[in-house]
Amino acid sequence: MGLLDSLAKNALGGMLGGSLSKQDPASMLAELLGNAGGLEGLMGRFQQAGFGAHFESWVSTSENQTMDQDQLRSALGDEAIERLTGKMGGRAETLLPLLAQFLPQVIDKLTPSGKIDNNTPSGSQLQSVLTSVITSNLGSLLGKR
Repeated sequence: MGLLDSLAKNALGGMLGGSLSKQDPASMLAELLGNAGGLEGLMGRFQQAGFGAHFESWVSTSENQTMDQDQLRSALGDEAIERLTGKMGGRAETLLPLLAQFLPQVIDKLTPSGKIDNNTPSGSQLQSVLTSVITSNLGSLLGKR
């Protein structure tokens, strides 16, 4: 793991109350995508919950629509949230705001062409995207604006 990876993981760990010792964020994201059936499956979940336009904005090259925590919980489902919080050893109240902030950016970076070219990104691809997203937001993670 490189220096930026370590800084990003430490910053995110701080936001989660230091709970990243159980599973790293890239593995958590890989599990979320795997359980959903990849990016296309995740998009299907958002569409079924009535938030397809949100997800499609993240995939497209236009501006990302935001989601609040309740919308995100509805789109992902309680079971997925419980699995993720169990893996990180935390609570949904800690995880959901981070997902609401970072998931749109992660999906956006995983789909730079404005469409889903790779339904199941590799672990290294997920790690690279997460590092990029987290380091670009490092100031706000550390409380600096």
